[in-house]
Amino acid sequence: MNVAEIRDADLPVDTDAVTGLWLEYLNWGNDGLDANYGFRLPVQEAVERDLASIGKFLPPHGRLLLAIDRGEATGTAALQSIGTSTAEIKRMWVAPACRRSGIGGGMLDRLINAAEAAGFGSLRLDSPLFMTAAHALYRSRGFVDIAPYPESEIPDRYKPHWVFMERLLP
Repeated sequence: MNVAEIRDADLPVDTDAVTGLWLEYLNWGNDGLDANYGFRLPVQEAVERDLASIGKFLPPHGRLLLAIDRGEATGTAALQSIGTSTAEIKRMWVAPACRRSGIGGGMLDRLINAAEAAGFGSLRLDSPLFMTAAHALYRSRGFVDIAPYPESEIPDRYKPHWVFMERLLP
């Protein structure tokens, strides 16, 4: 079971930790995209864009979480509004050495609860096809596959290599 503390990121104090985890996640993902599909996406550009608009991940309509295990940031996950009634999960990542410890599920549950509390009617996400363990986690929390949604940051030419999911909220 999860021994890590999952908490809201404290900005600007946690900016370096968030940046490091985002870079780790996107570089790891890029390696998987390259190995599986033969292309890479612009990691540094994506992180710089998200840092420049980091407020979109903060309450009342967003959330930015950090998982801290033994004093080290080992996971992150974010929530942002993509419409008046829809939120999106972004940058969900658990360091490989800490996987299967409950951190991912704990962060996902916190984001679902935050989206419900903010009054969103649905929660969406996109994830590369090769991230099957993540898809299993999302499905265990009621997410179902949907068609690509227009607010996704994934370029059209790469969408065939992605899974798009949604969970309706009460």
